[in-house]
Amino acid sequence: MKFSAALDVNVLALEATDEVTVLLELQAPEGPQVDRAPTALQVVLDRSGSMSGPPLAGAQKALAGVVAQLDPSDVFGVVTFDDAAQVVIPAAPLSDKAGAVDLISTITPGGCTDLSSGYLRGLQELRRGARKAGVRGGTVLVISDGHVNAGIRDHDEFAGITAKAAADGIVTSTLGYGRGYDESLLSVIARAGNGNHVFADDPDAAGAAIAGEVAGLLAKSAQAVTLTVRWVPQVHEVSLYNDLPAHQIGDTEVMIELGDLYALEARKLLLRMKVDGLAALGLAQVAELELLYVETATLTEHTVSLPISVNVVPGDELGERVPDPKVQSEKLYQEGQAAKLEASRAYESGDVVAGEAYLQASRERLRSAAQMAGEEDRAVIEGEIRMIEGLSASVPVAGAAYASKMTRDSYHSGNRKRGRREE
Repeated sequence: MKFSAALDVNVLALEATDEVTVLLELQAPEGPQVDRAPTALQVVLDRSGSMSGPPLAGAQKALAGVVAQLDPSDVFGVVTFDDAAQVVIPAAPLSDKAGAVDLISTITPGGCTDLSSGYLRGLQELRRGARKAGVRGGTVLVISDGHVNAGIRDHDEFAGITAKAAADGIVTSTLGYGRGYDESLLSVIARAGNGNHVFADDPDAAGAAIAGEVAGLLAKSAQAVTLTVRWVPQVHEVSLYNDLPAHQIGDTEVMIELGDLYALEARKLLLRMKVDGLAALGLAQVAELELLYVETATLTEHTVSLPISVNVVPGDELGERVPDPKVQSEKLYQEGQAAKLEASRAYESGDVVAGEAYLQASRERLRSAAQMAGEEDRAVIEGEIRMIEGLSASVPVAGAAYASKMTRDSYHSGNRKRGRREE
């Protein structure tokens, strides 16, 4: 695992209140060079009445493609839900692929949308099937096109369930299908479950999104990745720009969940530390970062530590500090993502004027970020700017619901998966 840190400024004044922004970059190891270990995938599919017709047919076609991608030793299961959960394919190694595809073809639309019944049943199936096959952890992929109207509806309660599953090594990703689903709930589920949230507007997009998620699952090279940040008493506040699950585990220690990483996947995380009263001149360590992960190829646990230090000088020798452009670019980029999330929330509530204002604020932040970025990052950021401009122009025709889902999808990818390698 490659792991490095850069500071926007590395010189602080003696006994003064200041802050420093730390950019962390990591890249997962290569995937196994030999046959990979078996994995486990549990699909939880919405079959409520609104899925009738092309949406359900598209999902069935995509799941048949998933079966083709997996190995016979991989654990695979399908649970559907409407007003109750139904086990279509019990979670087990895929020894009969043709039989699995036949069972998927028997799924028919039903009634209401009780996502929690499907998710909880899917968790049961995944745990049972993976345990029996000797597979560690697994992934639940939730596919839904509607708003929950039965079962658990509270976002925090649902997030607690997916967070507990994540603590057991089970990743939860979500796919919002069409323009009628609840993007707030599905993104909360994915965030707490250390997974991805994507939006698919039609059956073709859904098929591509499902195939991409499975391709990433099969290329996984690091699991249960956590970053622990420990700081000295002079650091009185630590905050994370990225929207990742974090747990305070002491007065001066926090653990951040990164989930699983695919082979050679890159991540960028941005931390802000407020420092007050460093009392000794010279080099001073203000924090220590500890990266913990399990290498998929060998199931070996690794720990990588990295100190964060600054140079403390008298205040009259501080001079004019010029922030590192790479760190400053990432800071502006993440501020652009935050504005994008506010745009999604405004569009979701039907406030098109506020949504447009936040979207334009995001674009301006991203433009500033692109000016300071390196060539590779600049290309990514400029692509996002073009997406925002196209989306803004399409809102009068496509509507606020479409804009809300597009911006939420883009925010989730940009804020939480910065630098993710495309499959």
